[in-house]
Amino acid sequence: MFMASHTSFVMLAALLLASPSWGQGLGLDMQKPENYRPAGMLILQERTIPYGKEVSGIYAIRDANDFPNGKRLKLWQEAVNDVKVRNETLRCDTSAPARITSNGSQLVMLELNPGGFVGSHNRLSHLIWWAACFPEQAGKDPNSLQAVARKLGFSGNLNEREHLLPGNAR
Repeated sequence: MFMASHTSFVMLAALLLASPSWGQGLGLDMQKPENYRPAGMLILQERTIPYGKEVSGIYAIRDANDFPNGKRLKLWQEAVNDVKVRNETLRCDTSAPARITSNGSQLVMLELNPGGFVGSHNRLSHLIWWAACFPEQAGKDPNSLQAVARKLGFSGNLNEREHLLPGNAR
């Protein structure tokens, strides 16, 4: 008799602990990444996944003092129970537009083609680039900015490439 009731108690306790509403019912603050988003963050991409959302945004955008037409920013990548913040550098000029980021273990340089085709593989890079380099275009679909890119002096015919760079990731 004791064994059956003890097992039932353990199972009930496990169910209560696993329930998200359990902690909330006791007044505990369940940590949610969205509660810690920095002020002024511009959300560029949001998608619903099982159990929550994935959000990408940028903040702390500033000019790069060490080269012309450069920008530095912080990229916020939020998952259901995780946040990654990366320092990024952009080149906004017409001759070599680029994004320098990290994959967690290496530096990654992405040569971009503003005004060219944007698909799922390069969408976030273009959203970041347009929002930081030309803030008036922030949040717009990069595929709709071909005429704007040409007016700004971009050919729309540059080759997009990805380069993995040796060294420590930033």
